[in-house]
Amino acid sequence: MVKISGEYQGDLHCAATHGPSGRTLETDAPVDNQGRGETFSPTDLVATALGTCILTTMGIAARRLDLDLKGARFEVTKEMSADMPRRIVRLATHIWLPVSRSTDRDGVLERTAHACPVHKSLSPAVDVPIVLHWKE
Repeated sequence: MVKISGEYQGDLHCAATHGPSGRTLETDAPVDNQGRGETFSPTDLVATALGTCILTTMGIAARRLDLDLKGARFEVTKEMSADMPRRIVRLATHIWLPVSRSTDRDGVLERTAHACPVHKSLSPAVDVPIVLHWKE
């Protein structure tokens, strides 16, 4: 179990602290929702969590395959609903891998990308296409 604590700092800014490490991060409301967009919004953190979760779980699987994914990158494009209630409707995800498709024995890495805990925690109403870009 991990405890995250936070505090509203006013002007649509919050600060959160990761209990185990004591590290902090801040959020701001996005410009299109009354904020200044000075840092990640809460929904930006969902997109960030998805990308980092995919790379982390793929890294775990790669260890079992004796592969090194150092340098792998992600890009998640978050789309919000046009109607109310405001919500994430799409997280289009691209993953660039420093290994060729032929190294993915039995499709383990590809399956892992679609099975990370954040992906599995999202509502089925959120469209989450994932495209893997393999090294040539």
